[in-house]
Amino acid sequence: MKSAISSTTTLLSSKNLSLKLHLNHSPFSRLPSSLFRSKSNTHFLSLLPRNNSTHNQKSQIHTPIMASSFMPEQARAPPALPLPVPPVTKFKIGLCQLSVTADKERNIAHARKAIEEAAAKGAKLVMLPEIWNSPYSNDSFPVYAEDIDAGGEASPSTAMLSEAASLLKITIVGGSIPERSGDRLYNTCCVFDSDGKLKAKHRKIHLFDIDIPGKITFIESKTLTAGETPTIVDTEVGRIGIGICYDIRFQELAIIYAARGAHLICYPGAFNMTTGPLHWELLQRARAADNQLYVATCSPARDVAAGYVAWGHSTLVGPFGEVLATTEHEEAIIIAEIDYSLLEVRRTNLPLTKQRRGDLYQLVDVQRLKSDS
Repeated sequence: MKSAISSTTTLLSSKNLSLKLHLNHSPFSRLPSSLFRSKSNTHFLSLLPRNNSTHNQKSQIHTPIMASSFMPEQARAPPALPLPVPPVTKFKIGLCQLSVTADKERNIAHARKAIEEAAAKGAKLVMLPEIWNSPYSNDSFPVYAEDIDAGGEASPSTAMLSEAASLLKITIVGGSIPERSGDRLYNTCCVFDSDGKLKAKHRKIHLFDIDIPGKITFIESKTLTAGETPTIVDTEVGRIGIGICYDIRFQELAIIYAARGAHLICYPGAFNMTTGPLHWELLQRARAADNQLYVATCSPARDVAAGYVAWGHSTLVGPFGEVLATTEHEEAIIIAEIDYSLLEVRRTNLPLTKQRRGDLYQLVDVQRLKSDS
């Protein structure tokens, strides 16, 4: 649905994310030259750099440029959508930080139990971790991968999520699982509504290929294929943007979600013991504060005996960049309240959308630009 940019229309190649910076020789290069020839505009010319010795007292009285001349609406192309009125103002979110084992059936049953517990505590939106049905390793991804589109016995993990969402009448952001599609594997997050319907499927756009000598090396692209679209979906608890773990490092994706009217961005993720302490909370707070929306993350619990050791610390961050709820590294279910009325409050406190410099820079949402043309 074009107006919501939601459902399973979601996808855009990471190569299509384009940040276009307009660099001008002068901040006044867009203004008509006649302005500078008119004697009546000497008060404006006083804003230009001059030798102080040639300034008289009158010329030093500066008239500020109106914010509208900065063309803030042009900082996003197409222009940002207005924040939609959410279906609910307040609700509880449940973040299920789960232990993950090599036993897939156990992982599925364990996740279901956690979802049921979160719903019993009042959560209307429940979120699972990244790769919750499988060990996090390139060797495991092909073995545990499921054909999500085929469903049923071909995808027992998503079948459970669909059934749980329908029975409990909640929205589920189903963490992520390895997905098999043809001869390709993806790291995929599925979103289900309270009828158990698959509303969106996000394939991780930015693959986790890093090498920090003496600390950690992991190359997801050895087995996984990158997704090709941002994913934003209208749900019974608001408009939600989806990213998976490494996607959180790329602010362009979050900016696109904000420009499409997201109330909340959910990032199931599994940061490690090297980057987790340094960047996990920092990135969540940055994405929330920069875009003035909620950010929720959900990690697996830490298993020091695993081949890949997760940092944990699942968290909910508010639109001012404040940590509203978090936990340590053990198994836990976080229940916290989201209050969307704070989005407008914070955007009034700091009116960033009216202060952007569209005369200097522009973020292009290629998918929306094509769909609007």
